[in-house]
Amino acid sequence: MTRGDLENAANVIRRGGVVAYPTESCYGLGCDPRQPAALQRLLQLKRRPWQMGLILIADRYERLLPFMAKLDAGTREKLAASWPGPLTWLVPAAARVSPRLRGQHRNIAVRVTAHAGAAALCRHVRGAIVSTSANRHGRPAAGDALAVRREFGDTVDYVLRGRLGKRTTPTPIRDVLSDQVIRP
Repeated sequence: MTRGDLENAANVIRRGGVVAYPTESCYGLGCDPRQPAALQRLLQLKRRPWQMGLILIADRYERLLPFMAKLDAGTREKLAASWPGPLTWLVPAAARVSPRLRGQHRNIAVRVTAHAGAAALCRHVRGAIVSTSANRHGRPAAGDALAVRREFGDTVDYVLRGRLGKRTTPTPIRDVLSDQVIRP
């Protein structure tokens, strides 16, 4: 993935578009989490119920702060010790976080990704982005750019080509306050 490709994808996201991009285990779909129309469109493309919520990724912790409630020092240290890396945490959501992001939950799912391409995309966007698998709800996730096009045709605004990470399963999800494993 070139700098020009990353900037093109970032521009699409900033303008409210939906982008497919490589992640730790599969291609993901992403958009600007602060744009309600983009969130709604992404959910419609996936045919995913809003009640489930979505994951946000960033290249650094600070980009996730606007979406999280204030956390105590011990909780912040727990997050910092696990990131960047392939671990998604459920954390208390900030009061203004859209239900389209957190679903019917009080928490929001967040991760500082160690995937070089996904982190580079966040750097170019200069913010957190939504990260959900590139597939219609209930179907297998896309493993490459061609699979994204087969699943979505031209309804995805930009496909950022690149290498997947080495994971064969989605990132684990844990609750930061209870340490409960939500997804192994």
